[in-house]
Amino acid sequence: MSGSNQPHKNRRTFIKQTGGLLAGAGLGLALPTIVPRSVLAGSKEGAPSDRINVGIIGVRNQGGGNLGRVLDKKFEKIARVIAVCDVDTDVLAMGKARVEKASKSSCQAYGDYRKLLDDKDIDAVVISTPDHWHGLITVDACMAGKDVYCEKPLSLTIADGQAMVNAARKMNRIVQTGSQQRSDDGFRRACELVRNGKLGKIHTVRCGISGVNLKGEPVPDSDPPQELDFDFWLGPAPKRPYNAQHVHYNFRFFWDYSGGQMTNWGAHHLDIAQWGLGTDDTGPVSIEGQARYNKDNLFEVPEWCEAIHHYANGVKLIVGQSEKGGTTFEGTKGTLHVDRKGFTCNPKELADSPISAGDTKLYASTDHFGNWFDCIKSRDLPICDVGIGHRSASMCHLGNIAIRLGRKLNWDPIKEEFVGDQAANEMIARRYRAPWKNPIS
Repeated sequence: MSGSNQPHKNRRTFIKQTGGLLAGAGLGLALPTIVPRSVLAGSKEGAPSDRINVGIIGVRNQGGGNLGRVLDKKFEKIARVIAVCDVDTDVLAMGKARVEKASKSSCQAYGDYRKLLDDKDIDAVVISTPDHWHGLITVDACMAGKDVYCEKPLSLTIADGQAMVNAARKMNRIVQTGSQQRSDDGFRRACELVRNGKLGKIHTVRCGISGVNLKGEPVPDSDPPQELDFDFWLGPAPKRPYNAQHVHYNFRFFWDYSGGQMTNWGAHHLDIAQWGLGTDDTGPVSIEGQARYNKDNLFEVPEWCEAIHHYANGVKLIVGQSEKGGTTFEGTKGTLHVDRKGFTCNPKELADSPISAGDTKLYASTDHFGNWFDCIKSRDLPICDVGIGHRSASMCHLGNIAIRLGRKLNWDPIKEEFVGDQAANEMIARRYRAPWKNPIS
């Protein structure tokens, strides 16, 4: 299937990844330090003996795409969809019908994800909701004994990501982050060249993200359509009136639900930057940023932004709309740019540099869902495990926090807190709207 290997499975990094605390977050929350248990030793506990029964939570847009990936015929002997969930009854009905047509078997349909998690027949869930739901549903799924595939960005806040890591470790769950570029040969080859010093010493990394693609004029608030349970769509987010330009794809351009293109495309390209730099278990030590906003207030997130992350080893990572799309590594011997079209080097011959037997070889996967299914069976960690996804998402959140505060921030990547900055630490988490409660594992 995915042809995976596991060079990072037992590393010390996962002790670091599970130890994040919410000290100074200003919400009175604290996460315990949970040391990884049998999942790190390849425990078979909880592995399905036959086909993996999957529930899909969110079946519109990316959720519909993920539904199609699980229904792909190449997985028909490995996994099957037995339930779907969505807060839009029309979308839910279409998802159910799609599964039943493809599988020739019945499919349960739920408007409340908690009822889907109560289904003892479900082994694993795919979460493709707006970002503000990722943390709570993932934690609840882990605590219900389900393995999880959660779309990127993994979290809405750093605190949610910490809770997700801890829940996965506590319950020995396999949690894959939907950063599918890690399962692409070109990205892996590019990162192996960087990791093995083919570019010399890396001093700068550049990540280019797209501009906001919400166009048109603002529209007035209105009643939600009858088919949408808008209060449930809001869930833990603050109570707001319905606005047709704030939901579905456009949710990502409003702070209550997402973090703009920094967390949308930034989650992809910063993830590759972290992989190439070998910093999956850590992060920068300082961040600064700047932004411009839409003059008509059509959306809340920056229309243009730039964040600069400084690592302890002197590497500078720049992310924003002014950079070339994808990820560019700059070293003392040359540069490498990688995106979904492939990678190029300057000088060109660097692209053909051999990876020798003694060189670092990165985790290999040729299919992101296939890798997840493999790991559900083997109980090995997936290629973009929740701990990795948390650190990559944190890079996005750190950039956004620096941009919103408009000043340079110092960050402790071990404690996962800002140094001497109460206002910044208060942005590590967001208080959930009652009756929903912040996930604490």
